[in-house]
Amino acid sequence: MIIASLSFECMIYDVHSLKEKRAILQRVLTRVKQRYNIAVSEVGHQDVWQRTEIAIVSVSSNRVICEKEMNRVLQYIDSFPEIERTITQLEWY
Repeated sequence: MIIASLSFECMIYDVHSLKEKRAILQRVLTRVKQRYNIAVSEVGHQDVWQRTEIAIVSVSSNRVICEKEMNRVLQYIDSFPEIERTITQLEWY
């Protein structure tokens, strides 16, 4: 069993409050959850309105499958113009 843990920081532009940030994040995270079989959550910078840290976890019997899934998720997240991914860390267990 392979567990892939991916965490990354994002900058969210054109927001002026935590409420706007959470609305954008809610939309992005909901779409990611609906499209892929992963667990995703905001794990850091929750009280800062232009930054966030998101964690994604996937479990599979094969590392190659897990890696492809994570790459697809990152490409999908990068397709949202509201957020910019900055620091990305991938860990295997």
